[in-house]
Amino acid sequence: MKLTRKLVLAKAKASDLNSVKKLNCCGCSLSDISIFSQIPNIEVLTLSVNSISSLSPLAGCHSLCELYLRRNTIQSLSELCHLRSLPRLKVMWLAENPCCGGEANKYRLAVLRCLPRLQKLDNQVVTEEELSLALTHGEDITTPPGTDQEQLSTNGMADVDTENDHLNYNMEETNKIREQLGMKPLARDKFASLSSPLTEEPKLVFKRTHTLDAVLLLMKDLDGEELQTVHTVAQNRLQMYTVGTETLKDAVRTEKTTDMQH
Repeated sequence: MKLTRKLVLAKAKASDLNSVKKLNCCGCSLSDISIFSQIPNIEVLTLSVNSISSLSPLAGCHSLCELYLRRNTIQSLSELCHLRSLPRLKVMWLAENPCCGGEANKYRLAVLRCLPRLQKLDNQVVTEEELSLALTHGEDITTPPGTDQEQLSTNGMADVDTENDHLNYNMEETNKIREQLGMKPLARDKFASLSSPLTEEPKLVFKRTHTLDAVLLLMKDLDGEELQTVHTVAQNRLQMYTVGTETLKDAVRTEKTTDMQH
């Protein structure tokens, strides 16, 4: 069954497709959802218990925050590539689809590597540790055959709000860099929780490694303009780091010279 404009407006109690923000089409025997290419402002969408096999019509729904797809006929996780360009998608329920397979942990890691913005998957909260593991060990989901790669570009991926910036910057400097990258500033209590004492240095190094892996993984999907932004920020940070290092070296040399004179 095809989801029509008339059915959408009736269920959403709306006068036009642009004003549709929430829609519940659970158990409607749907197989064709191409109408969503005309519903760009949808925020919460329930399509559970249908016969949907392709997610390509959702690629332009950039306001989508919650997506419920339980018990459909999605055969391949590659369909998730159509959702990579949705910057606000935080909640998704995909369980009981053929693509989920039999290994729950492997499936979750693959989904989170493809969609690292998710905060909840299949009604289970995504932890920072799980996301880090997914970005480094999750299976890389490939683009569906015959799909336009530009449509699946993860524009804006650098603005993923990781809330997990473990680099040891001071709060003001950290939030200035996050602002340049389009990320939300860290709250004071959150920043304090990331300041690790010396005894936790091995754990800090471990998390820094995962942060670097995540950055390198996400960079491959940035376009030229976005890469230039990252390049500029990285250059500025490197310059600040170099100046700080040289200042420290000068201080050490001065101290040694003073000790020798005494």
